[in-house]
Amino acid sequence: MASILVVDDEMGIRELLHEILTDEGHTVYAAESAAQARTIREQMRPDLVLLDIWMPETDGITLLKEWSKTGQLTMPVVMMSGHATIDTAVEATRIGALNFLEKPIALQKLLKTVGKALESSPKYFDPEEGAVPQATAANGAASKPVVTEQAPATQEGEYISGIAKTYYDLPLREARDLFEKAYFEHQMQIMGGSMTKISEYTGLERTHLYRKLKALGIDTSRNKGES
Repeated sequence: MASILVVDDEMGIRELLHEILTDEGHTVYAAESAAQARTIREQMRPDLVLLDIWMPETDGITLLKEWSKTGQLTMPVVMMSGHATIDTAVEATRIGALNFLEKPIALQKLLKTVGKALESSPKYFDPEEGAVPQATAANGAASKPVVTEQAPATQEGEYISGIAKTYYDLPLREARDLFEKAYFEHQMQIMGGSMTKISEYTGLERTHLYRKLKALGIDTSRNKGES
């Protein structure tokens, strides 16, 4: 998955984004100030940066300008703010920001924005797509990605492979959402809707589990009384 740098002076925002994005399989680095973000950026180039606009000492717009002037704006940047004006958002886009997230950040909006931003990241490569990075031909044209597929060894394997094949024509995020929805609906059925059992089986904390089920549009109301 991707490496994502979250820059925000609010601990609650950093922790929330860390939980959600690591739950999605990403590696998250957190910085509470522009100074910390500079240090991390000098040591690595993340696949994506989520950058708060209003921060003490050095704000996000200033840091964005700095990265742009020094040639370090080589990754997509999504700005975040709960008080930014349209002019501020336009300025950030003019400098080089890819998108803008308004606080409080909605889960689906966050995941959709992150997914779109990662598609534009020159460094990012998702192994779940089942393709190797495109090789460059002698004339400079990119060759078609190679997709590998293993033959199923069992009847169950054939069933799973058949499901996967129906997802190949969909964008990665849509395919994964469909698979995860089918997976969790299956778990709810065989475990009688027990959030405790599903949490233990999947390794997800109950809070994260409820958040994911809600994001996938799975009704959990009948389980609200479960302790």
